[in-house]
Amino acid sequence: MNGFSQRLHLALDLSGMIKGRGRTSRLADMFGVSRETARKWLNDMARPETKRMTEIAGRFGVGFEWLATGRGEPKGFMKVQDAAAPYRVDHREQARLFGLIGRLTRDQRRALLVILEQMIKKE
Repeated sequence: MNGFSQRLHLALDLSGMIKGRGRTSRLADMFGVSRETARKWLNDMARPETKRMTEIAGRFGVGFEWLATGRGEPKGFMKVQDAAAPYRVDHREQARLFGLIGRLTRDQRRALLVILEQMIKKE
């Protein structure tokens, strides 16, 4: 895989994100960026900053090094780390949850947090 945008598209494909016109908007919503910024990422016109790229790798279940450089394998989701935020997936269920949550929009994630917090309070 040559360019960053090709790897990003593959990461989106592997996560199950639907191809087509809505992909740019969905990506923008997921990461709180403008559609123009997401379009530039998807067309190899710009790259996200390192911290954002780490978040992208974690959300889509691919290795950071692979996403950033093309080295290694795309499926490196068992450990995605940066200095500020380590992510470790210990079980298949956690990996599935992590991948699904990563596909939600910001508003959907907020709603899910409310639901989860209510579930925890009931225990």
